[in-house]
Amino acid sequence: MTDFLPIQAGVRPATPTRQASPIREAAERLEASFLAEMLKSAGFGEQENSFSGSSGEDQFASFHREALALQMVRNGGIGLAEVFYQSLTEKTNDA
Repeated sequence: MTDFLPIQAGVRPATPTRQASPIREAAERLEASFLAEMLKSAGFGEQENSFSGSSGEDQFASFHREALALQMVRNGGIGLAEVFYQSLTEKTNDA
Protein backbone atom coordinates (compact mmCIF):
# COMPACT_ATOMS: atom_id res chain seq x y z
CA MET A 1 0.00 0.00 0.00
CA THR A 2 1.26 3.47 -0.79
CA ASP A 3 1.23 6.15 1.85
CA PHE A 4 2.24 9.17 -0.18
CA LEU A 5 -1.36 10.39 -0.72
CA PRO A 6 -3.22 11.16 2.50
CA ILE A 7 -6.59 10.12 1.04
CA GLN A 8 -8.46 7.75 3.29
CA ALA A 9 -11.44 5.73 2.13
CA GLY A 10 -14.72 6.88 3.63
CA VAL A 11 -13.24 10.03 5.17
CA ARG A 12 -14.54 13.28 3.78
CA PRO A 13 -12.71 16.53 4.34
CA ALA A 14 -14.39 19.11 6.50
CA THR A 15 -16.84 21.18 4.52
CA PRO A 16 -16.34 24.93 4.71
CA THR A 17 -18.97 26.93 6.52
CA ARG A 18 -19.34 29.35 3.63
CA GLN A 19 -20.17 28.63 0.01
CA ALA A 20 -17.26 28.67 -2.39
CA SER A 21 -17.45 31.39 -5.01
CA PRO A 22 -18.10 30.41 -8.63
CA ILE A 23 -14.57 31.55 -9.47
CA ARG A 24 -13.08 29.30 -6.75
CA GLU A 25 -15.17 26.34 -7.97
CA ALA A 26 -14.04 26.93 -11.57
CA ALA A 27 -10.40 27.09 -10.45
CA GLU A 28 -10.76 23.81 -8.53
CA ARG A 29 -12.46 22.09 -11.49
CA LEU A 30 -9.64 23.28 -13.74
CA GLU A 31 -6.99 21.89 -11.39
CA ALA A 32 -8.92 18.59 -11.13
CA SER A 33 -9.06 18.34 -14.93
CA PHE A 34 -5.34 18.95 -15.13
CA LEU A 35 -4.62 16.31 -12.49
CA ALA A 36 -6.90 13.79 -14.23
CA GLU A 37 -4.96 14.29 -17.47
CA MET A 38 -1.67 13.86 -15.63
CA LEU A 39 -2.95 10.63 -14.07
CA LYS A 40 -4.00 9.45 -17.53
CA SER A 41 -0.56 10.27 -18.95
CA ALA A 42 1.04 8.36 -16.11
CA GLY A 43 -1.02 5.31 -17.03
CA PHE A 44 -3.17 5.31 -13.91
CA GLY A 45 -6.22 3.09 -14.37
CA GLU A 46 -4.84 1.04 -17.25
CA GLN A 47 -4.94 -2.68 -16.69
CA GLU A 48 -3.40 -5.48 -18.60
CA ASN A 49 -4.61 -8.77 -17.24
CA SER A 50 -7.10 -11.48 -18.13
CA PHE A 51 -10.03 -9.34 -16.94
CA SER A 52 -9.16 -6.22 -18.94
CA GLY A 53 -9.91 -5.25 -22.49
CA SER A 54 -13.62 -4.51 -22.54
CA SER A 55 -14.95 -1.67 -24.65
CA GLY A 56 -16.02 0.41 -21.63
CA GLU A 57 -12.83 0.00 -19.65
CA ASP A 58 -11.34 3.33 -20.75
CA GLN A 59 -14.55 5.17 -19.88
CA PHE A 60 -14.74 3.73 -16.39
CA ALA A 61 -11.04 4.34 -15.84
CA SER A 62 -11.63 8.01 -16.71
CA PHE A 63 -14.39 8.24 -14.08
CA HIS A 64 -11.98 6.82 -11.52
CA ARG A 65 -9.23 9.25 -12.51
CA GLU A 66 -11.62 12.22 -12.36
CA ALA A 67 -12.92 11.21 -8.93
CA LEU A 68 -9.40 10.75 -7.61
CA ALA A 69 -8.28 14.09 -9.06
CA LEU A 70 -11.25 15.90 -7.48
CA GLN A 71 -10.48 14.31 -4.12
CA MET A 72 -6.86 15.37 -4.47
CA VAL A 73 -7.97 18.97 -5.05
CA ARG A 74 -10.33 18.85 -2.07
CA ASN A 75 -7.40 17.71 0.08
CA GLY A 76 -5.18 20.59 -0.99
CA GLY A 77 -4.10 19.56 -4.49
CA ILE A 78 -0.87 20.88 -5.91
CA GLY A 79 -1.69 24.56 -5.57
CA LEU A 80 -2.88 25.28 -9.11
CA ALA A 81 -6.42 26.13 -8.02
CA GLU A 82 -5.11 28.94 -5.83
CA VAL A 83 -2.97 30.30 -8.67
CA PHE A 84 -5.93 30.14 -11.06
CA TYR A 85 -8.20 31.78 -8.48
CA GLN A 86 -5.77 34.63 -7.81
CA SER A 87 -5.30 35.21 -11.53
CA LEU A 88 -9.04 35.24 -12.22
CA THR A 89 -9.84 37.57 -9.31
CA GLU A 90 -7.11 39.98 -10.42
CA LYS A 91 -8.72 40.14 -13.86
CA THR A 92 -12.20 40.76 -12.43
CA ASN A 93 -10.93 43.41 -9.99
CA ASP A 94 -9.11 45.26 -12.79
CA ALA A 95 -12.25 45.53 -14.92
